[in-house]
Amino acid sequence: MTTLPARVTLVDVGPRDGLQNEKDTVATADKARLVSLLQDAGLKEIEVTSFVSPKWVPQMADNTAVMAAIERRPGVRHSVLVPNMKGLEGALPTRPDEIVVFAAASEAFSQKNINCSIAESIERFAPVVAAAHEAGIKVRGALSCAVGCPYQGEVSADEVERVVKLMKDIGVDHLGVADTIGVGTPRKVQAAMERALKHYPLVEVSGHFHDTYGQALTNIYACLELGIHTFDASVAGLGGCPYAKGATGNVATEDVVFLLNGLGIETGIDLDKLVDAGAFISGVLGRPPVSRVGKAILAKRKG
Repeated sequence: MTTLPARVTLVDVGPRDGLQNEKDTVATADKARLVSLLQDAGLKEIEVTSFVSPKWVPQMADNTAVMAAIERRPGVRHSVLVPNMKGLEGALPTRPDEIVVFAAASEAFSQKNINCSIAESIERFAPVVAAAHEAGIKVRGALSCAVGCPYQGEVSADEVERVVKLMKDIGVDHLGVADTIGVGTPRKVQAAMERALKHYPLVEVSGHFHDTYGQALTNIYACLELGIHTFDASVAGLGGCPYAKGATGNVATEDVVFLLNGLGIETGIDLDKLVDAGAFISGVLGRPPVSRVGKAILAKRKG
């Protein structure tokens, strides 16, 4: 058997990537409460909000208020997504521990999503990365559509590597490889990850998987086989997938923790408290958690 990592770090992206893709806007106090509950559960990496135009993403219009409301616990890294210099300028006074920039592996997705080419998007991020570093802030890059695109279909490993190199060239510290529409299968995912690992050390590569076709946990296991030990996940499976009607979004953090516990891999996360966090935000949204593990544990508690 392949030797799997002894410990895995999970980045909960529910407060940002999850709630940003929900139809209903969540109150600032509830967002801050969710971050607090995730910290109670042992999460050390939390993506809190994004500094994007409220015109395009009204769900994140209270970004500054959320960053002011969260409790900053020692040893927890709170990150925010920024799309450009204006976003970074808005984010810096709120003292994020890390910023996230994003590019697509698919030219078609880049044009449709942010109205510019991949090369232009990287050019836009170069001053953002430089300014973040000047402020002493780490920069994580999210590489979307790394195995499939809703517009062009298949995305090759060569296309992935091209953008990995561009992000490395502008100084992005950490690279997250994302299956944005959840079409990846283990071999395709490993091929994309291997290209990232040619340019970034193992500790600075992570996976981000959507569960549209039910392959997210399988793809995480495929990454574990390569030694990758950092993954994004979203409490309660928050966030729909805007490119596949009716599809689920990010893989649920509870489901990933259950898998890792079963493999004897340390996460530092208390599953019961994590289920509490998922139940809280699902209650706010007025629906049950998407997480299968969350649902099962809640049902078991009821007896």
